[in-house]
Amino acid sequence: MALRAYMASMDSRHPERTLQLLEPDFRFLIALPGKEVAGKSKEDFAAYIAGRNAVDRSHEILRYSRDGDLETVYGVVTEGGRYCGSFLSAAVISPRGLLARYQSFFTTSFELVDRSGQATNDRSRA
Repeated sequence: MALRAYMASMDSRHPERTLQLLEPDFRFLIALPGKEVAGKSKEDFAAYIAGRNAVDRSHEILRYSRDGDLETVYGVVTEGGRYCGSFLSAAVISPRGLLARYQSFFTTSFELVDRSGQATNDRSRA
């Protein structure tokens, strides 16, 4: 799954290597609390990576799916082992197995699925 490789690369000590997973005309939108980051090229994404804070960040994927050329993942982000928020991301994968388009939404105020992997509504049924 290309999105798993993308997340692992972004969490590594060398996130710039993520560029190897992208098509040259890669387009992206990353919606963060209070701002959006968007770009229309691999170079725009390189600038995004260069501007990120260097922290001990981890994307923990709780759910994933694939339908044709579309992959989706849902998970939580931790920094230094502490929960920061949740994300829902999707990518269109090219025939070469590279990310062609990427869209991600990150929130610090809502969890669709809790860290145990259960839908939050499931807890009310117990």
